[in-house]
Amino acid sequence: MSIAVLGAGAFGTALAVALAKDGTAITLWARDESHANEMQSARQNAARLPDVSLPPSLTATYKIEDVDKCDVVLLAVPMQKLRLVMAQFQKVLKSKTLVLCCKGIDLETGQRPSELASNLTDTFALLTGPSFAHDIGKSLPAALTLAAPNDALGVSLQARLGRPNLRLYRTTDVIGAEMGGALKNVIAIACGATIGAGLGDSARASLMTRGFAEIQRLSTALGANPDTLSGLSGFGDLSLTCMSEGSRNFRFGLSLGRKNDFDPTTTVEGAATAQAALGLANALGVDVPITACVAGLVSNTLTVETAIEHLLSRPQKEE
Repeated sequence: MSIAVLGAGAFGTALAVALAKDGTAITLWARDESHANEMQSARQNAARLPDVSLPPSLTATYKIEDVDKCDVVLLAVPMQKLRLVMAQFQKVLKSKTLVLCCKGIDLETGQRPSELASNLTDTFALLTGPSFAHDIGKSLPAALTLAAPNDALGVSLQARLGRPNLRLYRTTDVIGAEMGGALKNVIAIACGATIGAGLGDSARASLMTRGFAEIQRLSTALGANPDTLSGLSGFGDLSLTCMSEGSRNFRFGLSLGRKNDFDPTTTVEGAATAQAALGLANALGVDVPITACVAGLVSNTLTVETAIEHLLSRPQKEE
């Protein structure tokens, strides 16, 4: 049996390329027929991942029946599309081992990726951690977290998906892995806005540190293991996303801080996640001031100046 990647954006394409480089048969599914046909003929995803060639064992398709031939399916669609994609293709997906590769919280339902998957199957895992698509596509070294509810599934998938330049570290703490991956995007928007507003690297370091405290508070309230959040899917991913313009969430924050327009076609997972996470935090009684400010920024109820004033005026306390 072979492996499929559902979603031909930059990250989905990069994963498909990385997995296919050793000759493994990989099916890369794109929703748009012309996009799939172009990738198959040109042997690259020019729109999303230019300068990366598709290996011979990778097949691009728009036909969902081609995915049905595979036993493992990586879901690399945007978080806010995951619920709809799983509903549309549930007949195909419910019999597969699903690997969730999106980061965020569903805005409409407040559910995490694993909660959405559990409505369909018990056989799922999560792949997350510090990685940019262009690095993975070019076979640069990266280490990711593979979170599965039971370790036997994790061991099996680690053997199937691990590659020399793509190291996978197992955990059974699915909540910790997915919350770290979701909330780091929110903090990255805040850090981008800070740099964009000219407040400097010291302010960014402060936001990263206090943002990490928020990630820990909300995640552990949901049942996460705090040790997971200190690993690749938490601190590791937070560091990468908050420090590099390779991050779409950081670039979006930069545009807010600079009061520049941002490409509306670019997926910014942290924008919806900030609002969804704030709803969860309020329901649980967890204090998340940075997340609240980001939610205000993306909903246009706060300006950057007002958000900064709000955070700086909070009472000083013991760390």
